[in-house]
Amino acid sequence: MWPLEVFRRHDDARGGERARGRIEKYLPGTENVVSMSKNYVRRRPLKGLRASIVGAGVVLVASAVTLPLAAADATNPAPDSERSTIAREQQVGAHLEHIRSDPHQLREFMRAMPKGADLHNHLSGAASTRLLIDLAVQNAMCIEEGSSTAVHGPCKDGSRPASDVRTDSAFQEKLTRAWSMKDFPQNKPSRAGHDHFFATFDKFMAVTTSGFNGKLQADVANSAARNHQQYLETMISPAFPQAAKLAKQVGYDKDLAAMHERLTAGGKLDRLVNAARTEADNTDRDFRRAAQCGTASAQPGCKVETRFISHALRALAPADVFTQLELGMALAEKDRRFVGINLVQPEDDKNALSNYRLHMRMLDFLHRKYPDAHIALHAGELTPELVEPKDLAFHINEAVRLGHAERIGHGVDLKHEDLPRKLLHTMAKRGVALEANLTSNEQILQVSGKDHPLQTYRKAGVPVTLSTDDPGISHTDISREYERAATTYGLSYPELKGIARTSLEKAFLPGKSLWNGKTPKRRYIPVARCSGQQPGAGDPGARCQALLDSSPKAQQEWELEASFRNFERRVLKHCL
Repeated sequence: MWPLEVFRRHDDARGGERARGRIEKYLPGTENVVSMSKNYVRRRPLKGLRASIVGAGVVLVASAVTLPLAAADATNPAPDSERSTIAREQQVGAHLEHIRSDPHQLREFMRAMPKGADLHNHLSGAASTRLLIDLAVQNAMCIEEGSSTAVHGPCKDGSRPASDVRTDSAFQEKLTRAWSMKDFPQNKPSRAGHDHFFATFDKFMAVTTSGFNGKLQADVANSAARNHQQYLETMISPAFPQAAKLAKQVGYDKDLAAMHERLTAGGKLDRLVNAARTEADNTDRDFRRAAQCGTASAQPGCKVETRFISHALRALAPADVFTQLELGMALAEKDRRFVGINLVQPEDDKNALSNYRLHMRMLDFLHRKYPDAHIALHAGELTPELVEPKDLAFHINEAVRLGHAERIGHGVDLKHEDLPRKLLHTMAKRGVALEANLTSNEQILQVSGKDHPLQTYRKAGVPVTLSTDDPGISHTDISREYERAATTYGLSYPELKGIARTSLEKAFLPGKSLWNGKTPKRRYIPVARCSGQQPGAGDPGARCQALLDSSPKAQQEWELEASFRNFERRVLKHCL
């Protein structure tokens, strides 16, 4: 017999009877010592485990104890039935409800929970500020004292060696604040956070453009692994100097077909692609060396599958943007390490605003040339404080309808878009996902809580993922993003688990998905080849294994389910 305390409001006695029936269904053999009234059902408390009736079933809540959830579980439990899987999920969900008010336990739970993928991540802004400063020191860079901008040595008047951070803690703290949002005051004017955030990139650019991508990747992948993520798509500028040189050479042509012909003529674009692939080879080598992959001291980031999204800088001239977009799309079709493209830099920049529709036309044209290249777009990272009303009305719409976006990054200005309900319907119907970046939206746009459209997207059936954006600058990580979503919007464990599953479902990985869809009760169901299997449990069988062998996406999804099973069993093991 499991000791229980049941405490849940009900509208009438029939509700209590239904609840008691569910207790007997899931927990046979328990005593039915239940007092009834129209307001609640209550079981006299016994020691140990507690139960709470939530929604349509019974779930278990652990007493307030600190759980060593992050410990590795090397076991491979026997396959579950669907019913036992649901029951276990409900029990873990009740544990989450019980610890919501305990910051320490909630943080530990969120860190240990599997979180699938981070799909909106800028490599240069994701690396930790400490690493960027260390790289500046190691490479004898200098810091301009007025702007805190890193420059290559030797140091001139008005600058000082970055190495001074070793002996001057005040200088190190000043540099950390200049290169990140650490302790940034919340009472600043509305644009202050926006301006400080985007200014950080220029301040440490000398570091992030000096061939350290492998070390940055190791740092970011290690953070993902520590926070129980298994897949990362991070944004970079491949072969940036060579692309800028080619754009200048070719020039801009309003006839996009003509510009495409000039870029590809004589093998010019092919040579640029090869330069980007060589750069990626060097990044791979430096990453494996920095993370010590393949050695006894291999760091956890070695196990994180990482792929790149090539980005174009939307504030640059049209020739640069088109060249960078075409390079990224060609890479996505020729090199498995690259999966798609995006547009970056502030969406409210003067050039970005005036050329927004032009950029969407570029994407529409290039999508026909490179149909297998994926497209994710920053769109709607705007507020009325940043731009005129006319600029709030169409960015997400055009990214979806003309730019062929499969995922929308931010999407914060939804309520200002023309026909927002129609837009939501289109996104839901097409499966266009929202990449929600809760911390950066608050820091840059001062949009959070009920003012953020996260729940509006979810209620409309739009697939939603949580991501970090620039966790190095923002001083966040993916666990904190899940924690913020859980505390701000009251998301349940099954809802958070669904978001993690969505992150892999919407990843730009090749191959078919493990999932066929959802039932009306939002349960994920496997495709026919894996029918009858409990994903992540035991031997998948020959037909299902054939799918896993042929599909990197399905492989990652199966791995996530195995991680969830182990996580849930660890939670319940320490609760019971």
